[in-house]
Amino acid sequence: MKVSDILRVKGSTLFTVNPDERLASALNAMAEKDIGSLVVMSHGQLAGMLTFREVIQQVVKNGGQVGQTTVQDAMDAQPLTCSSDTDLDEVRRIMLERHARYMPIMDGTTLMGVISFYDVAKAVVESQDFENKMLKAYIRDWPGQESTTAAN
Repeated sequence: MKVSDILRVKGSTLFTVNPDERLASALNAMAEKDIGSLVVMSHGQLAGMLTFREVIQQVVKNGGQVGQTTVQDAMDAQPLTCSSDTDLDEVRRIMLERHARYMPIMDGTTLMGVISFYDVAKAVVESQDFENKMLKAYIRDWPGQESTTAAN
């Protein structure tokens, strides 16, 4: 299974933010849209990722306040990325190793979408469920011992 399979099911809605925007405004957008991350774009290029992890770290640095902090002050300027052709097992391994909850999908310099660890886990579970159903159907249709003997 490839990342493109997840994107096809998930859809193409993307939520982005400018690095010069106030962190408070980005937080409002995240809360309003009930999302855990925003892709930071500058002049049409990926500039970083803003997740609740970065927000919490910045608020702690600011003594519990958001203040006048900008998105650029808080964002991860070097987020993990992959392409839509990346194998899902590879994405899962990378996300687990780096404790990444969100990953932008890039084809060259074009942002194709964002997948979350939840999206990856859901795709794996659905794939395993399908495989289990196919195996159970195959086993149910397996010829019995009597059938094999009667045919000889």
